[in-house]
Amino acid sequence: MFLYHGSNTDIKEINLSMCRPYKDFGQGFYLTVMKEQAEKMAIRVSRIYGGSPILNIYEIDDNFMQIEGLNIKNFGVETSEEWARFVRNNRSRNLIDFSDPECNSDNKYDIVIGPIADDDMALLFRQYENGVISFENMLNGMIYKKTSNQYSFHTQKAISILRKVVV
Repeated sequence: MFLYHGSNTDIKEINLSMCRPYKDFGQGFYLTVMKEQAEKMAIRVSRIYGGSPILNIYEIDDNFMQIEGLNIKNFGVETSEEWARFVRNNRSRNLIDFSDPECNSDNKYDIVIGPIADDDMALLFRQYENGVISFENMLNGMIYKKTSNQYSFHTQKAISILRKVVV
């Protein structure tokens, strides 16, 4: 299977410490199976930070989810209440219980797979965090939205199963 990462740089080696915290599934290296989605991200990143859009391509074995010793959290393709709580917790700068299974701030999951929380969903998170809306209102605004997907890699063990494709 091929996974794509849109950037403004050709990533020769993945450095997890360079990845930003407070992302949907925690600090990690994010990819997608959707080439067009990654190409759009590359354009967005190059507009913000300069440089040219670059599509980084990686290959991973189709049976990677059966690799012993990898802890994988798979939300599937649909948003859900569990997914919404997980994303909210990972994006929160106030979360202190990292042992909570509904967060990945401590990288308890090597790989997390699921929908992307888009900009509309980010607004709902901020409204909830600021007390403007209830959790139920936030959840109702998120569930059943058409989403794209992401695969996030959070540990060196997970990164080691990715193979860079040179084109």
